[in-house]
Formats: sequence, structure tokens, C-alpha cells
Amino acid sequence: MPSFKIDLSTAVVFVATAPTPKLANAKTGERAMDRETGAPLSTVGLLVSDEGEGNLYQVTIPETGYQEGLAPGMPVRVTGLKARDWENEFNGQKRHGISFRAIAITPAA
Repeated sequence: MPSFKIDLSTAVVFVATAPTPKLANAKTGERAMDRETGAPLSTVGLLVSDEGEGNLYQVTIPETGYQEGLAPGMPVRVTGLKARDWENEFNGQKRHGISFRAIAITPAA
């Protein structure tokens, strides 16, 4: 499925929620892993403010793409943010949405 780059060159980005482990299976506690690198994945809430509008995104990122200490309210830079649409069927109901993924999140200078 294709993904689309998101341009953050004019945006201000803050951590909304600290990184938490992303699970592949909530029942067993199995961690989601990056298919390319094998690194464990985490989810970070980001508040992106641009052109007078703010949006909250839940972004998946490999654990190798951020340092300890990302905390709510911290201004950050995001490298390689992409969006991808998805669709699944759960219990006979179709669900769809947009997932967000980044290569790295670093504290802003």
C-alpha cells in the first residue's frame, strides 16, 4: 500500500504523550517489530501545529529512532513522517483509518 510524505517544514511539533510500546498482540503482550530492521516499535503522541491549526497524531516509531526522555510538552523534530491508509475487517465490520510512521523523533534545539 502506498504511503505519503508529510511536510513539517513550517510546523511546530510537540510531544503530546510519551512513547509506549506498540503491541502486535494485546492478549499475549507480544511487541510489534519493524519488518525491515527487527527493532521493537513504539507509539508517540505528537501535536502538530501549522497554519493556525493543531492536530494530534499517534505516530509509530522504532525504538532506535528516539532517545529516552521524550516527555509531554517537549518541542521535537520529526524525520521521515509518512501517512498510509489502512482497512481491516473485525467481527464482520470494516474499519479504516490513517496510520502515521516516522524514522526518528529528536528534541528540537
